[in-house]
Amino acid sequence: MERMRADSALTQALRSRWDAEATAFVFPWGHMISSLEYVSRITGLRIYGRPVSGYTYPCYHDLAQRLLELLVERSSSLVPRVPLQESLGLFDVGKVAGESEDEHLDRLVLVSRRELASEPGAQADLDLRRFLVLFLGRLLFATRGDTVHCRFLPLLEDLSEVGGYAWGAAFLAHQFNNLGASERQTSTSGFFPFLQVWAYLHLPALGRGDLTRPGLVPIAHRWDSRRDSRNLGDQLERLQEAIDSYPYLDSAVEFPVRDRYHRPGRSFRGLHDTTDWRERAKEQIGNWERRGKAVKSDATTDDAYLQAYALKYGGKVYKSARHQVDVAGEVASLRALLYSAVQDREAAQRQTAELGGSPSLLEAQLAGAVLRAEEAQRHLEERERDLRLTTEHAMDPQGERDQLQGEVHTTRSERDQLRIRAEAAEAQVAEATKELAALWVQRSPGD
Repeated sequence: MERMRADSALTQALRSRWDAEATAFVFPWGHMISSLEYVSRITGLRIYGRPVSGYTYPCYHDLAQRLLELLVERSSSLVPRVPLQESLGLFDVGKVAGESEDEHLDRLVLVSRRELASEPGAQADLDLRRFLVLFLGRLLFATRGDTVHCRFLPLLEDLSEVGGYAWGAAFLAHQFNNLGASERQTSTSGFFPFLQVWAYLHLPALGRGDLTRPGLVPIAHRWDSRRDSRNLGDQLERLQEAIDSYPYLDSAVEFPVRDRYHRPGRSFRGLHDTTDWRERAKEQIGNWERRGKAVKSDATTDDAYLQAYALKYGGKVYKSARHQVDVAGEVASLRALLYSAVQDREAAQRQTAELGGSPSLLEAQLAGAVLRAEEAQRHLEERERDLRLTTEHAMDPQGERDQLQGEVHTTRSERDQLRIRAEAAEAQVAEATKELAALWVQRSPGD
């Protein structure tokens, strides 16, 4: 692919909308997620094959000496970056005065080619391992900082096997892991062009990419990052507003809750013991080798999904300044709660009136209706508390504050009405329960 500029504003805007629990981006119109298919189409990386797994060691000194002919300290698992770059001919990687980006890149390629072996053999294998360690550690699976880890080195011993690993699947897992890192981080480490091109394809109205080479593959080869002369803060604010007001898509993409696996904490790096990750992650690897398993969603319709989405997120999906207190979103969430409770109540009442179903089923339906009504009441109280705290801490100018108070006053009136309706729903559910109990008394023991 061609050289691509990093779009920090775009990656920050996307990262702020990542829900680590759902492993998906949360937008006003629903969940969206980058998939293995797009890893393959955008990067060309292999998404099928052997899992990228193996051993990690507390010391890589002997392995690095044998496979890279580079010195790694016995107390470290990091490859010294400067000697690694110099072994590839990259002695002076900085730009010289008056040198353009393209001229800089051409010079580095020319110098590197002079240093690398041109014929197959032991020296070419050594050069390739050095390059792959740098490529994997500093580009594809980059982490924050300027270090190059040795953890991929055992997989590079037999170079004929390297192409058989599912590097694309490991790359996507690495992306998810970085997106789910501490909220204090504002940038995303790793191979940034993937996330940028994914946004160019799925959110074209944001206007952050230029399709300069259509038809080329992989897809990342087609795009350039569009220049934006505004400062980072202004860019980020405009992007958040654009996403908040983005035209709703034809259908929301649901991402059901995934299987939960026990995983080590982020501080674990396997530095003190030799770790066999094929055994430690045996369940995940077994699932991968079986090509995963089908996951059935609880939401049977688009409406059911959107109701559940509004219930979970409410107005919290909005990130721009003008949506800090999103009254419409909060009210939509409350209405979804009440609507679900009322639906359950009406269905239970119909079943009770007909009394044609299983008694145990009627009991379960009524119990579910009562629980949903109680849940609606509890969430109404939580929303009221959240709105009150948000309003108390608002730092808007006086004019905007007055407008906000008016909106909150209107919301309180609507909320009061919703609460009354929810209480009425509870009362009707209780009445239906009494009716069912009376019917049970009237039934003969043989019924």
